[in-house]
Amino acid sequence: MAKFRTSCFSSRPNRTLFITTKLASSHPHFHPHSSMLRTILRRSATTTAKFSSFISKDCPCRSTLLVSFCRPLPFFVVSPRSAVARFHTHQVVAMAERPAETTSTSHKFTNRLAAEHSPYLLQHAHNPVDWYPWGEEAFAEARRRDVPIFLSIGYSTCHWCHVMEVESFEDEGVAKLLNDWFVSIKVDREERPDVDKVYMTFVQALYGGGGWPLSVFLSPDLKPLMGGTYFPPDDNYGRPGFKTILRKVKDAWDNKREMLIKSGAFAIEQLSEALSASASTNKLPDGLSQNALQLCAEQLSQSYDSRYGGFGSAPKFPRPVEIQLMLYHSKKMEDAGKLDVAKEGQKMVLFTLQCMAKGGIHDHVGGGFHRYSVDERWHVPHFEKMLYDQGQLANVYLDAFSITNDVFYSLVSRDILDYLRRDMIGPEGEIFSAEDADSAEHEGAKKKKEGAFYIWTSKEVYFLWRQPQFLFDWLFCSCFKCQIICLSNRLLFRTQHLGVHLIDDILGERATLFKDHYYIKQLGNCDLSGMSDPHNEFKGTNVLIELNDVSALASKLGLPTMKYLDILGECKQKLFNVRSKRPRPHLDDKVIVSWNGLAISSFARASKVLKGETDGTKFHFPIVGCDPKEYLEVADKAATFIRRHLYNEQTRRLQHSFRNGPSKAPGFLDDYAFLISGLLDLYEFGGGIHWLVWATELQNTQDEVFLDREGGGYFNTPGEDPSVLLRVKEDHDGAEPSGNSVSAINLIRLASMVAGSRSDYYRQTAEHLLAVFETRLKDMAMAVPLMCCAADLISVPSRKQVVLVGHRESSEFDNMLAAAHALYDPNRTVIHIDPTKNEEMEIWEDNNSNIALMAKNNYVPDKVVALVCQNFTCSPPVTDPKYLEALLSKKPAAV
Repeated sequence: MAKFRTSCFSSRPNRTLFITTKLASSHPHFHPHSSMLRTILRRSATTTAKFSSFISKDCPCRSTLLVSFCRPLPFFVVSPRSAVARFHTHQVVAMAERPAETTSTSHKFTNRLAAEHSPYLLQHAHNPVDWYPWGEEAFAEARRRDVPIFLSIGYSTCHWCHVMEVESFEDEGVAKLLNDWFVSIKVDREERPDVDKVYMTFVQALYGGGGWPLSVFLSPDLKPLMGGTYFPPDDNYGRPGFKTILRKVKDAWDNKREMLIKSGAFAIEQLSEALSASASTNKLPDGLSQNALQLCAEQLSQSYDSRYGGFGSAPKFPRPVEIQLMLYHSKKMEDAGKLDVAKEGQKMVLFTLQCMAKGGIHDHVGGGFHRYSVDERWHVPHFEKMLYDQGQLANVYLDAFSITNDVFYSLVSRDILDYLRRDMIGPEGEIFSAEDADSAEHEGAKKKKEGAFYIWTSKEVYFLWRQPQFLFDWLFCSCFKCQIICLSNRLLFRTQHLGVHLIDDILGERATLFKDHYYIKQLGNCDLSGMSDPHNEFKGTNVLIELNDVSALASKLGLPTMKYLDILGECKQKLFNVRSKRPRPHLDDKVIVSWNGLAISSFARASKVLKGETDGTKFHFPIVGCDPKEYLEVADKAATFIRRHLYNEQTRRLQHSFRNGPSKAPGFLDDYAFLISGLLDLYEFGGGIHWLVWATELQNTQDEVFLDREGGGYFNTPGEDPSVLLRVKEDHDGAEPSGNSVSAINLIRLASMVAGSRSDYYRQTAEHLLAVFETRLKDMAMAVPLMCCAADLISVPSRKQVVLVGHRESSEFDNMLAAAHALYDPNRTVIHIDPTKNEEMEIWEDNNSNIALMAKNNYVPDKVVALVCQNFTCSPPVTDPKYLEALLSKKPAAV
C-alpha cells in the first residue's frame, strides 16, 4: 500500500482543501493508461448533461452535489508513488477557510527594497535582512553607526544568488547578525554595472576569481575590506560558512580596524592605477595589428576541442567574440591566398556552432540558448537565458550562413530571434533582459529548482484543473450510488491526465523516433559526462541533445529527411504545448540599453542576410518562418523605445535601463558603444537615415562623457558619482565584448561614412584608443579577440564602400541591399541614399559631399544603382543584384 498526500487549491483565494488519499496497486481498472479509463475519458460529451439524472432522487446529498458541480475549479495536485492506484478518499485530514492574502499583509518582513524597480532588489524586499539600496542613505547610516557595510551584488536570474538568499538572507538568525553588526546593501549588477565592476575587480585581484553572488565587506567610506562570492550558511568541508565570516569580520573591525582600512585604500589605489592606463603614443607600432590577430588565432586554435567543439574546457561558455575572431582571421587568410589555414579556422568555428546548436545548451523545444554548459559536451547547461547571448549568437550564426550558404546556420539564427520575439519583447518593442534558470516544479511549490521548466523525465506529471468542486462534498456522502457515479463519471474524467503519463502519451507513435533523436532515456541522460551532474541534481531527467546525424537517422527509418524533420517539428510543438503549462521561470523584464543594442544588430542583419535562403526553405517549430523584413521592424521598434524612454533629447544622454520608468543609473560606456553599433547595423541593413544621424550624435556624447582625450581610450563610467571608486578602461572581451573594442570598430565604421576632418577625427581616436592597450594586444591577445579584429581593421588602407542609390521603399532596393550584404566581409560599409528626399541629401551634403554627388550623378528612376568603391576608385554602376554580388566576391587588389 502506498500513501501520498493530495492538495486541492481552490480557484477562490480564501478556500484551501487538504485531502489525504490512500492509493493501492491492487485494482487494474484504475491504471491511468488502462482501456477502461480511456473509455471513461471519451465520454466527456454526455457526462455533464446526464449527471443530474444519475443521482438518486431520494439521496440526501443530491442538492449538494448539483451545487458543487457549478463551483469554481480547484487545483488538484498528486505526487504519484504508484502507477496503479485505487482511491480511498474517506479520510479527511483538514479543511481550512482563510482570508485572501494581499501584498500588504502577506509578508512578515518588508525592507527598503520594496520601493525599488529592479526585479532582483524586489526579490529581496521581504527578507528579514534590513537591506538598503546603493545610495547615500545607506552610506550615512554606516557612518552614523560606525559599522562596516555588507555589500551583496547579484541579478534576478542568478541561480546561486537564489541559493544564498534561501540559505542565509531568509534566515532570521543570519539576518540578526547582519542587522546588528552591519549596514547591508543590495545591488543589481545589471542595473549598476559600475558598482559591480569596482568590487568584482577587487575580489578577482585578491583571490584570483569572482562571480555572483558577489559578497564584499566595505568600510563606511566604501573601501573594500574583504570579500568573496557565494558562502554557505554554516561551516562545512573545512571551509567557513557565512555566519562564521560575519563573526570574523565583526571581530576584525573591532580589533584590527586600522589595518583593514589601510589595506582597502591601498588596494583601490593600486587598482585605479592599473586599470586607467594611458598610451605613450597615438597609434600602435607597425605590424602589431597583424601580429595580435595572428597570435590570438593561434592561441584559440591551441585551446580548440576537436572532439566536442569550442575553445577551452568545461564549463563551456558560448563566447561569440572568439567565433568572430576566428572567422575574421579565416577571411584574412583566404584573401591572402592561404586557403588551407583559412579552411582550418573555418572548420573549427563551424563544428563548434554545430555542437552548440545540437547540444543541451540550445533549447530545442522553445528556441534560444542557455547561459553555458557545465560539461565539455555542451549538454547540461546552466539554464538561464541572457539577452546578450542571444544577440551575439544570432549574429555569428548569420555570419556562418553568409560564408557557407548552409541553411543549418540560418535556421539557428531564426530559432534565436523567434524565441526573442515570442517570449522577450514588450508591448512597445522593448526587449527584456533575461529568463531565470530556476522555476517551480509545479504550481504551488514553495521551492524552485534549476532547469525544472526545461528538463524532461521519461514519466511526465501533469497538473491540470479539475472541473467540478464536488469532491469534498462527495467525501461526506454516505450514498453508495453517488460515490460510484462520482468516482467513475466525474473524478476520473474531470481530473484530466491526473498522475503519471509517459512522454509516449504526448507523442504517441512518434515517441520512439523523438526519443532516439534527442537521446531520451528511461533513467535520464545527464550521465554523458562525469561533469554533467556531479551532485545528481538531474538524476532521472533528460536534457535534449542531438548525438546523431539527421540524414542517417531518417535513412534508418526509411524516411525522407524532410519528412523526418516534419515529424520532429510536430513533436516539439506538442512538447512545447505541454511545457507551457508548467510554471515559467522568472522573467527579468528590465530593459538594458547595451543588450538591446546587441539584439538590434542581430535583428537588423537578419532582415537582409536571411534573404539568401533558397526558395522553398522549410521551417519547423519553434521557427516561425516569417518574411525576413519583419526582423527589421523588430529592430526599429526596439531602437524607437530606447530613444523615446531612455534618451534625453536636451542633454543627449542615455539612461542605463528601464523598468516602470528609467533607472537612476546613467548610461555607461557599453550602453553607448553597443547601441551605436546596433544603430549602424540598423541603418546599413535598411533602416532610415535618422538612425545613422542618431548614432553620430551618440558618438559625440560618448566622446564628451567617457573619452580620455589625453591618455586615449574610454572610461567605463561618466565619473560623476563619487560613490563609484574606480573609473576603469575596460578591455576584456568576455561573455560581452568590451566597450572599448566595440567603440574602436564603431569609429572605424563612422570614419568610412563621413569625409574630411570628421573622418580623420574618428580614425585618430580609434588609433589612440588601441594604443592604450598595446601591451594587452602584444602579450594577452586571447583576452581581447574583438580588439584584435579592430586593430587589424584599422591597419587596412582603405575600407570597401558599397553605395546604393534609389527609392528605399521599392522591392528592387530591398533585393539590392540583400546582395550588398550577402557575402561575409567585415571590411565593408554599405551606404544607401534616396536622392528624391531633400532632407537625406542635405545630411550627406553636410557629412560627405562625395556621397551626395554620387547619388545625383547615378540616380535612375525606377532602378536601384550600386557602386563598389575602394582605394579611391569606384566600379562602374550596376543595377542587377547578381552583378553586385559578383563585384563584391572579387578578391581585393594589392595596394
